[in-house]
Amino acid sequence: MSLRYGVRTFLLEIVMIGAAVAFLFPVYALITLSLKDKRQIAEAPLSPPTSPDLGNFADAWSRASLGSALLNSTAITVVSLVALIAVGSSAAYFLARRATRLGFGLYVLFLLGIVLPFQLGMIPLFKMVDSMGLLGTYQGMIVFYTGIQMPFTVFLYTGFIRALPADYANAALIDGAGHLQAFTRVVFPLLRPITGTVLILNAVFIWNDFFTPLLYLGGSARETVPVRIFAFVGQYVSDYGLVFAGLVLAALPIIVVFLVLQRYVIKGFAGGLKG
Repeated sequence: MSLRYGVRTFLLEIVMIGAAVAFLFPVYALITLSLKDKRQIAEAPLSPPTSPDLGNFADAWSRASLGSALLNSTAITVVSLVALIAVGSSAAYFLARRATRLGFGLYVLFLLGIVLPFQLGMIPLFKMVDSMGLLGTYQGMIVFYTGIQMPFTVFLYTGFIRALPADYANAALIDGAGHLQAFTRVVFPLLRPITGTVLILNAVFIWNDFFTPLLYLGGSARETVPVRIFAFVGQYVSDYGLVFAGLVLAALPIIVVFLVLQRYVIKGFAGGLKG
């Protein structure tokens, strides 16, 4: 069977090429501006750099104190992800396997947590965190992100677990294992694709979040990367080479994580859709 190359195929290729250029252009602009000094940016901001200025990265690292900001973001993101995976997967296992009114009601509550914007409760949450003495601390941010992202995490895990045959866990229970052992030793290893999806999506949200760290950590020594970049832009607004170099350094860790785990995203969503 031969494939015919017609006008429709040609137009589809043009559309796809245009979409690729639209997505890649911001990346090109970010890298190009990060490698230019003030003079090159003023003369030709979007042309390829004639003499790349790698000193922008060293200046951005020192002036914006990105080293400590990266450590802060990493600590908050990693601990929040561990809590989300541990609590979210076990809660989803209960909801997916318990076909009761209680399970259905709890699942609906988690879905409401996805639909309702968390900004509606920002003032009460801020007052609660302040009263608990957690402003400007890692603990406050970790508890916040774990609670905010838990409905989305449970939703992803529940759909995937429902697509898994219950025979694996039932066999472990027949052999004398408890529900916790059956979940940790049999079910959870099967959740690797959706766990990769949970890691990527939650990590991108937590790492890139600006408003919440600004509100809870602004002015403290535990400011995250977006907040530190914001202060950097305000102080050195005329030197865009330093600004974009700082953005490149801030984006590198999460890009590496995404490239390592990206293959799990499609597998996770495909498995969840089957449920």
